[in-house]
Amino acid sequence: MSWGTELWDQFDNLEKHTQWGIDVLEKYIKFVKERTEIELSYAKQLRNLSKKYQPKKNSKEEEEYRYTSTRAFLATLNEMNDYAGQHEVISENMTSLITGELTRYVQELKQERKSHFHDGRKAQQHIETCWKQLEASKRRFERDCKEADRAQQYFEKMDADINVTKADVEKARQQAQLRHQMAEDSKAEYSSTLQKFNSEQHDHYYTHIPNIFQKIQEMEERRIVRIGESMKTFAEVDRQVIPIIGKCLDEITKAAESIDHKNDSQLVIEAFKSGFEPPGDIDFEDFTQPMKRTVSESSLSNSRGDGKSEPKFGGKSKGKLWPFIKKNKGAGPEDFSNLPPEQRRKKLQQKVDELNKDIQKEMDQRDALTKMKDVYIKNPQMGDPASVDHRLAELGQNIEKLRIEVQKFEGWLAEVEGRLPMRTEQARRQSGLYEAQNSSAVNSCAQDRESPDGSYTEEQSQETEMKVPATDFDDEFDDEEPLPTIGTCKALYTFEGQNEGTISVAEGEMLYVIEEDKGDGWTRIRRNEDEEGYVPTSYVEVYLDKNAKGAMTYI
Repeated sequence: MSWGTELWDQFDNLEKHTQWGIDVLEKYIKFVKERTEIELSYAKQLRNLSKKYQPKKNSKEEEEYRYTSTRAFLATLNEMNDYAGQHEVISENMTSLITGELTRYVQELKQERKSHFHDGRKAQQHIETCWKQLEASKRRFERDCKEADRAQQYFEKMDADINVTKADVEKARQQAQLRHQMAEDSKAEYSSTLQKFNSEQHDHYYTHIPNIFQKIQEMEERRIVRIGESMKTFAEVDRQVIPIIGKCLDEITKAAESIDHKNDSQLVIEAFKSGFEPPGDIDFEDFTQPMKRTVSESSLSNSRGDGKSEPKFGGKSKGKLWPFIKKNKGAGPEDFSNLPPEQRRKKLQQKVDELNKDIQKEMDQRDALTKMKDVYIKNPQMGDPASVDHRLAELGQNIEKLRIEVQKFEGWLAEVEGRLPMRTEQARRQSGLYEAQNSSAVNSCAQDRESPDGSYTEEQSQETEMKVPATDFDDEFDDEEPLPTIGTCKALYTFEGQNEGTISVAEGEMLYVIEEDKGDGWTRIRRNEDEEGYVPTSYVEVYLDKNAKGAMTYI
């Protein structure tokens, strides 16, 4: 099967077909190029998507990624970033292995095709020239033959005419002979030209054209093979990244399988646990004995006094179990005393760790400058040693300040963890911490009070209870009557009530109980009309009025 023999007369069609083949190749190059652009665009969109949902540094979102579910989501985002990278690899490999190579090949193919068809046209022109020469020789031979016939006829006519002189007859005879000789010469030339043309024509159709068409056929077959190889490469480029993409998907699956709902539930406990005990039961208030009934925290939202039918408290404060507790607004105190014990401990520990990191950073800078100064001392030409003294002094001051801060926060942390005794009243008031102090060896738990809605404060004083400043509770405490006595108690230990809202008692002292322990570890007592406050329940032995509460003892 050869184009040279089978398609010897289809020069124009072969020229059109080979041009169509180049167009197909260029179309495929354009297709692959657009595919690479799609891959790049897809990879870019995937990267932007991953970046969009990445947690912002130093934000609340960063704290949320301690949960296994959010960590799995973060792992998914990272894997999607790697996944996008593989699509970039696809684009790069297709560009270099297909579009780049094929573009160069197309240029070479065009040059080769041009050369082959140029040779074909040259051969066509040569055979056409030979044909023209043959036609010219044939026409000349035909013309000379006709001229010779006319000359012969003229001679015979002259020879038969008796009136013509002998000289005219001789002249006609010589002219006829000359024409016959010219006809013979033209015949010989025509014969030679014909032989030459037949030889050239044979070479043209059986040698030159077949060779040229064979080269064109080989060129076209190479083009077909090349486009097939490119299509294989197209698939292979994709196949090469499939294992890595599979690993990305495996990692996403692994991250999903690492989600631990129990662990996340425990983290919620650690994040929001206050450390307080739930409030105790609310005691029954016997309105059949108004003089003896117990005034508990729940009764504050009901009517009090002599025959008041309208409740004193309404709106958002109605029914609260902790009416004397206010929510802290704005920034909290430096020692986080506005937080529940467990959360406060975590915040203090976090602050200590941050300060220690800052100290280490400053010390690293100081060490680096010290080494630089030593180099300057040994090699004065490199710099002035005194130029770093100012910065070293600044770093030393910064380190000292940070160490003082660390000691301060470690002290607060030790208080929360029970490792150190409580600070002085002055230190407590500077930090905003208001907690009970255990001055004896008895292990007591002095906890602040927490409201059911999660608010927390250190303010538990009589002043807050009886004379609250301008807050949400202004209307709740106007003209409040003193609480009635519900029993008596005996102090088991001496208690120094240094915090606002507490009262000092001596061991063995008898006092009146006006509000029992509601589950927060504190009992409200009264010494006289002007002196009342809270003491730790574990410090007193309480005897409640049996008519109001029934005999109960707390030891």
